[in-house]
Amino acid sequence: MLSAKYLLKKAREVLKIEAEAVTGLSKSLNADFIRAVDLIIKCRGRIIVTGIGKSGIIARKIAATLASTGTPSVFLHSTEGLHGDLGAVTKWDVVIALSQSGESKEVLEILPVIKKIGAKLIVFTGGINSSLAKNSELCLDVSIKKEACPLNLAPTASCVAQMAMGDALAVALLLRRGFKSEDYALLHPGGSLGRKLKTVEDVMRRGREIPVVSENMSMGKVILEMTSKKMGCTCVVNAAGRLTGIITDQNLRNQLQKDRNIMKRKAVDIMTKNPKTIAKEALVDTAVSMTQEKSISTLLIADKAGKPLGIVHLHDLLKPGR
Repeated sequence: MLSAKYLLKKAREVLKIEAEAVTGLSKSLNADFIRAVDLIIKCRGRIIVTGIGKSGIIARKIAATLASTGTPSVFLHSTEGLHGDLGAVTKWDVVIALSQSGESKEVLEILPVIKKIGAKLIVFTGGINSSLAKNSELCLDVSIKKEACPLNLAPTASCVAQMAMGDALAVALLLRRGFKSEDYALLHPGGSLGRKLKTVEDVMRRGREIPVVSENMSMGKVILEMTSKKMGCTCVVNAAGRLTGIITDQNLRNQLQKDRNIMKRKAVDIMTKNPKTIAKEALVDTAVSMTQEKSISTLLIADKAGKPLGIVHLHDLLKPGR
């Protein structure tokens, strides 16, 4: 039986070889990478990423990464392409073909059809003088010194190199497009990531859900508004409808300690002036941080005229699926 010490040694060798494969890519990047970025940016259709075997799996991941960062992309299995799926390719598309050797039979067999359709072709290959490279508009070199497999057969370091090149291309395109976190949030509405990237506008309460009272409203009506809207607070507005303050449960408790005749007061007498507000475009994550920093549980959203547009409670910001 192989010892744990020996296996750890070999595992570290694998990681070292794969790290060196990625480092080698950074040295081989040249003007063709920028040309590939320009070609994709100018693409009027979609990016079709294709390959077979392990390269096909990496191609699927690259297509998903491109799509999620603002570059419309789909995966096309090269073998399925030979049996009708090439109908998805148009002359406005750019095809990215992956093949470490550059001689994968199925990938080469779809090239004549791609050229006849008129789509542009970019290839990721370690065979820079291969048949695939020679038939492409652009060739991005993903060659490696050796696989991490001790037999130098199983695609390992080569897969890491292909994926890293795909990530580099996706990030370059993201930067060229000026893709922002708000754009990313739009494309990732589900799960914890989507929840984190939602905006305040996505979760805030609005319209009749907003508790609002006028500055001159009696405390009886203020408490009724706070109770009916179940927010533990209410906005306070002036005669023009502009936000001037907020009354919270804490305000009521503090006032009761000072004055037992609270019911004779008006909203303006006990409100907290200049309440904390946040832009509707702000990310939920930013709003959560703000409530923690200010030790508050509620944030208000006002429009350009200073009128209440929404209200958001910490529970709304943290609520799953909201």
